[in-house]
Amino acid sequence: MIKSVKQAEQGQQEKFRIPRSVQQSIPIKQIYREGMWQVAGRYSRTWSFSDINYLVADEDDQEAMFKDYSALLNALSTDAITKITLTNRRMDARDFGNILLREKGDGLDRYREEYNRILTDKAESSNNLTQEMYITVSIPKKRNPDEARTFFNRVDNDFRRGFGRLSSKARELGNAERLRILHSFFRPDETQYYRFDEKDAIRTGQDFKDFICPDLLRFLPGHFELNGKVGRVLYMRSYGSSIEDCMITDLCSFPRNLILSLDILPVGRDEAIKELQNKLLGANTEITRAEQRQIANNSFSADIPYELSQIREGTKKFLQDITARDQRMMYGTLTLVHIADTLDQLNADTASLCAIAQNNRCDLGVLMMEQEMGLQTVLPYGLRCIHAKRTMTTAGIAGHMPFQVQEIRDSGGLYYGINTISRNLLLCDRKKLQNGHAFWLGVSGSGKSMGAKSELTLAALTTDDDILIVDPEREFVSLTKALGGEVITIEPGSSNHINALDMHSSYGEENPIIAKSTFLMSVFEQLMGADKLGPKHNSILDRCTGNVFAEYLRGVGPVPTLPDFRAELLRQPESEAQDMALAIELFSDGSLDLFAHETNVDMSRRIVDFDMLGLGDHLRPLGMLVMLNALENRVVENRQRGKFTRVYIDEVYLYFLYQFSAKVLYKFWKRLRKMGGMLTAITQNVEECLRNDTARLMFANSEFLVMLNQAPTDRAELSNLLHISSAQLSYITNADVGCGLIKVGGSIVPYTNQLPSNSELYKLMTTKPGEFYNDSNASRFGTH
Repeated sequence: MIKSVKQAEQGQQEKFRIPRSVQQSIPIKQIYREGMWQVAGRYSRTWSFSDINYLVADEDDQEAMFKDYSALLNALSTDAITKITLTNRRMDARDFGNILLREKGDGLDRYREEYNRILTDKAESSNNLTQEMYITVSIPKKRNPDEARTFFNRVDNDFRRGFGRLSSKARELGNAERLRILHSFFRPDETQYYRFDEKDAIRTGQDFKDFICPDLLRFLPGHFELNGKVGRVLYMRSYGSSIEDCMITDLCSFPRNLILSLDILPVGRDEAIKELQNKLLGANTEITRAEQRQIANNSFSADIPYELSQIREGTKKFLQDITARDQRMMYGTLTLVHIADTLDQLNADTASLCAIAQNNRCDLGVLMMEQEMGLQTVLPYGLRCIHAKRTMTTAGIAGHMPFQVQEIRDSGGLYYGINTISRNLLLCDRKKLQNGHAFWLGVSGSGKSMGAKSELTLAALTTDDDILIVDPEREFVSLTKALGGEVITIEPGSSNHINALDMHSSYGEENPIIAKSTFLMSVFEQLMGADKLGPKHNSILDRCTGNVFAEYLRGVGPVPTLPDFRAELLRQPESEAQDMALAIELFSDGSLDLFAHETNVDMSRRIVDFDMLGLGDHLRPLGMLVMLNALENRVVENRQRGKFTRVYIDEVYLYFLYQFSAKVLYKFWKRLRKMGGMLTAITQNVEECLRNDTARLMFANSEFLVMLNQAPTDRAELSNLLHISSAQLSYITNADVGCGLIKVGGSIVPYTNQLPSNSELYKLMTTKPGEFYNDSNASRFGTH
């Protein structure tokens, strides 16, 4: 035994005592406030780490990830045991119940019932596995608690840097989180009842083990019984000549509750070289003796015994890896525990897991008569109580690649589809993102409108958020009516009017005049051209804005209108003011005076769709600016009422056609998050948008993007902007309807979301010719 390894393994097992209770079978002796545990004769700490998109990365990217992971392993301390643990837990009925939509008695429950049927069907065909990944480090108790804390603080910094290079995140777990892992294993049917308050436990004198221990835990020769279920601990008995990087993924994709752990014990470089040199010397000595025996028997042409030759060549290669290829010598132990309802099912599952291992040229075996020690090894205590270990290089350990594909499973999140790789449900809460603004991108017919409408509908059915829609193509009208919303048609000749100068009392936060003046500058840039508007014009606009809003801000007059503003311009002595009055005349007093009257539409409904299809080319640019102004007023009002606002803008590329409207949209986009809202932009003209610098900035800084089937030029633009690999781009190349990539924060995962075409919700959302319906047949769907 190598001396440093022997020292690092101290305290794994204490003197054997027959446990008198299930609490005594749990080897935790003491827990400290910061999450450090004394387990048997060792101190341990546990970190969680997030998954990365290893399986959907290019070969070059996978190689880079492998090297970064190897560097992380190379940095592990030689005086500690590191345990990498992956837990699989199937979503049960109670977990799924938290995803289903709850009835509210508001006339929309039939849509909630239909969505629940769709979610149930999706869940039944999905993997339904919740996977979590942890790394536990333990050291012998020869150090005192303060020294152990200092050691673990250093390890924490190393893990944060190491996992950060992998685009993963490592986070230290406290006592409640560490105990929850054990509670989920020992009491899998009671996960929703887990409660551990450290202060309350100390106050009442309650043993922390009472919160996690099972009612029954009995060990038998080849399995154990756990609260009416049965389990079995397996270990990796032998490996093939090489280790596939998909072996851990294959094992953890097995649809059962299981925990897999890999114990790693690095050996110092000098000791490793000395050990290998001694082994090589021993092999050479045995070969020499074999040759001498052959000579003594007059056998001068006999070959070296094959077994000795293999040992020598293998040792030479191992030594070369250590001395010349930046590898380290490590001991590895892989254990796995799985749970089943019956012994027959357990035996069948064991056979399936062994078959998976054999497909990867490995051999899993059952720990006969060592199930208790195996269980203490596989659970993230920080112990290794069995003696089955394998000598490997860093590359061999890194071959046990724990990473698969990133999951999006926010608690309380909306349903967006199925992860194409893992087949798990995608649940995202955009409010938890640092910037919840979103873009839905895809060619015509790719399903972007369906996806955005699905999100909108779920938000309407599950939250109390207000929803405002800018609808230039009249695609949201039927859905808005079905959800009990208000449709406001804005077009020439309509009796509906929205005052372009509407201003809420809290508009512009501290200085509403500055905000309104900036808005009017954008209006005149659009009317006259940005190159014809100079400092004189801006000064006049600012002066007139203050004059025309003076009485309103003092509370003694109504909100001014565009005719009032034009009249104020005419009162100014400068010729520039007369030019601007002439430019605005068509829209204030002429035939296109749609936005020159006091607002007379009901904008107080929770869901409002602004139907702008009837606006012509002359009115559309001004109409888009007026709509942003109206939306901002509503968002400001909602903030004062404590209401969150979701804004949807369809065909957002129209804003990027003009520099002035793009500028106003960008300011609204930046301010909306602070005002308690988030924006969802929908477009198919990605390349056209990305020609605009403002659009590129908004794309790059949006943490939620849905990319469906893309044109070749759009794929190239998105790849450069978002650093999407060619493997990921394949999911938005000739993709089926509703299939593509979804980006949430730093996670980009392939997904699919297809509503059944025979559902009422599908008919409300589809835009396919012949499938969608309008007001003439909306009554048969209960709309109004």
